[in-house]
Amino acid sequence: MSLENVVTHFAKWEKEKDIMGFATSSATVLEAAETLQVEPARIAKTLSFRKGEEGVLIVTAGDAKIDNKKFKTIFEEKPRMLSAEEVYAKTGHMVGGVCPFGLTTEMNVYLDESLKRFVTVFPACGSSNSAIELTCEELYEYGNGKAWVDVCKGWQDI
Repeated sequence: MSLENVVTHFAKWEKEKDIMGFATSSATVLEAAETLQVEPARIAKTLSFRKGEEGVLIVTAGDAKIDNKKFKTIFEEKPRMLSAEEVYAKTGHMVGGVCPFGLTTEMNVYLDESLKRFVTVFPACGSSNSAIELTCEELYEYGNGKAWVDVCKGWQDI
């Protein structure tokens, strides 16, 4: 059902045919990168966090990690990830296919600055064996982005 929701979502822009399905898993950053033959950093992973009683989605580059201090500064609370059951209840997607598209409930979606260094990135499409190639602008638009944020570490050149 989840992939179908994403297909319906992308049909609004006539982009549903751009969704790629794979015979192999793309559930993790490394699996997706191997399947797509791209560097892991270009995989746009969607992380699900609590924000009060609500959840928020943060889409980051595959090599980025949440920085607790930056997260707390922006969202005014410590980062606490949703359980797999809560993720499914709020997004309609199982862990491994979570994305900001075709959500079953409204959620605020934030995109991390770590993505902006790429011309295109590859977010999942609601299943553990799907993805789509999008520019950052398209990801923001199609994913109903609320804002760009800087909540990650580990990806900048030192």
